[in-house]
Amino acid sequence: MKILRMLAHRRSTLFIVALAAMAGTALAQPKGRKPPAKKPPAKAPAGKTPPTPTPAPTPAPAKGSGNDGGEIEMDSDDSKKPGTGTGSSDVNPDEIDMGEPDKTSDLNADLNTADQNAGTVKVTEVKKTPLSWQDIVVVIRKPFLKVRRTELLPFVGTTMNDNMIRHYTIGGELAYYLTDVLAVGVEGIAYAHSFREPFDLVARQARRLPTINEYNWSAALNFHYVPVYGKFAILDHSLVTWEALFTAGIGAGQSQVVPRDTKFPGFTNLLIMPNVGASMRFFLSKWITVSLGIRDYIFYDHFEPKNRSETMYATASTAKDHADGSLINNVMFQIGVSFWLPTTFEYTTFR
Repeated sequence: MKILRMLAHRRSTLFIVALAAMAGTALAQPKGRKPPAKKPPAKAPAGKTPPTPTPAPTPAPAKGSGNDGGEIEMDSDDSKKPGTGTGSSDVNPDEIDMGEPDKTSDLNADLNTADQNAGTVKVTEVKKTPLSWQDIVVVIRKPFLKVRRTELLPFVGTTMNDNMIRHYTIGGELAYYLTDVLAVGVEGIAYAHSFREPFDLVARQARRLPTINEYNWSAALNFHYVPVYGKFAILDHSLVTWEALFTAGIGAGQSQVVPRDTKFPGFTNLLIMPNVGASMRFFLSKWITVSLGIRDYIFYDHFEPKNRSETMYATASTAKDHADGSLINNVMFQIGVSFWLPTTFEYTTFR
């Protein structure tokens, strides 16, 4: 009976120690994991001696401690994991290994990434606006085609660089466009003149009339080239299409000497008159345009001799034979309205 009491007392002591160790283990484990339940020792049948229970493994005694009883090793395999000790095989039984920290993630980096993702997402109210033809912006086609069309251009003009005599012109040009940028045409001009104020001032102050010529007519064969085409808006409301063209031609004209003394006859000169110029054209409709430009008529003209008198060069033929020559640039400003035939045109596209 004494032996049975000692065994029972020892069993009760071990059971209490096991319960205390299980309670400490449950408190030390992280949340979410439950400690494994231990089965209570089986009770012996009545009248029989209960078997001696197998004692739990005893952990290694702490340094400096001679007591190796009454303590239970929780997990002897954890002492073999790297990083849980100081490099020796001895493990402090009072310490519980919580595991290595996750070094692959950085809390600050995760927070910054979350803030950036939150800043890029904007929740706004969706507004539906009605669409119209005015919301569609397209590059429109040229509203005017000139290829294989004829231009009839009546125009007027005036001289710009003669301070003694001013010429006013009225003329016209008929041009045929071989392509949309290249044309050939013929023009004719009639002139009328008027004397300007310096003409009378020189006569009164110098007691001598200036030597001048007037122009009667001119005609030319011209070639037109259109290198520039564009459009602009008027008050952001309507578009106006325009183009710039250069002109070069060769022609002929006639000038007439204005005698200083009216008792002497004048004479005329037949001139070779090349011309160059630049113009701008504005399109008003499919068959009406307005153009303005500057044209320079270049020619070599002959003037009345300076020493003409009753005894010298009194006749027109002798005066013409001894006339003084000079190169003239007759710069003129011209403005006109063009009428195009046929009045309509059609676009053609490649298939």
